[in-house]
Amino acid sequence: MAEKKLQPIIIKRVKKSGHAAHGGAWKIAYADFVTAMMAFFLLMWLLGSTAKGDLQGIAAYFASPLKVSMQGGDGAGSSSSIIPGGGTDLSKVHGQVRRSDSTENTARRMDINSRAERARQDAQRIKALQAKIDAMISGNPKLNEYRSQIRMDVTPDGLQIQIVDEQNRPMFDSGSPLVKPYMRDILREIGSALGGVENHISLAGHTDATPYGNGDKGYSNWELSADRANASRRELVAAGMPDDKLVRVVGLAASDPLDAKDPRAAINRRITVTVLTREAEERLAGRSAPQVTIEQLQSEKQDNPQATAPP
Repeated sequence: MAEKKLQPIIIKRVKKSGHAAHGGAWKIAYADFVTAMMAFFLLMWLLGSTAKGDLQGIAAYFASPLKVSMQGGDGAGSSSSIIPGGGTDLSKVHGQVRRSDSTENTARRMDINSRAERARQDAQRIKALQAKIDAMISGNPKLNEYRSQIRMDVTPDGLQIQIVDEQNRPMFDSGSPLVKPYMRDILREIGSALGGVENHISLAGHTDATPYGNGDKGYSNWELSADRANASRRELVAAGMPDDKLVRVVGLAASDPLDAKDPRAAINRRITVTVLTREAEERLAGRSAPQVTIEQLQSEKQDNPQATAPP
């Protein structure tokens, strides 16, 4: 019994090893799950707060998402709601916008701004030219004597300079395109003032309504007004006005009277020089009215072929 009590006590200790190494993949999976749940919650909230018609529009958009960009027109997101309207600009909420429409609007605005700037420049040049010619007339005693026959007005087409007849002081001999000496002086001075003009120029001759002799079959007021306009052109060019600045030289006969109440008044016989604005130039270039030939003019009948007094 004593020997059994003296036996040594053996204690066995089990050495525990550490946990095996592992990664954090479960954290990423958990984060994805939470994100998906949040997205699902937001989707449910949006669907619950959107009207039925808007839901149908959204469904139609996803059924054909390229319809608006390819064909234009109203898109599925054209209604105002908390759902943006789509298109190239995500900030828009009033429907989709085609990229080409935006480009066209930008080009149109640029064209409008360009035209406005050209109109402003034209107005400055025309105002300066008017002041220059007015000062030229005032400073020239010979021209100042005929001031009553020189009229200047700013019209939508530009600066209009009209040299008109007076009863006892005609610009041309009766029935003739030959320029009177004083008329030549006026044209030469105006031509000199127009020497450096940037805008183009239109020139027109006018007569009164008195039929020209045998005008129903031969030489008429139409040819006479055209010849007088051309004679005036030669004087203007001789004084320094560039010939290539002229865009139109026409004879209008009595079709555009200055005094419509008295078509046979001397004031209707005149030469009109118009310094055109750029807009007026474009309008003349794009005019679609048919051109009238000399042969057609010669065939026109006057109301009173028996009258023989030329204008």
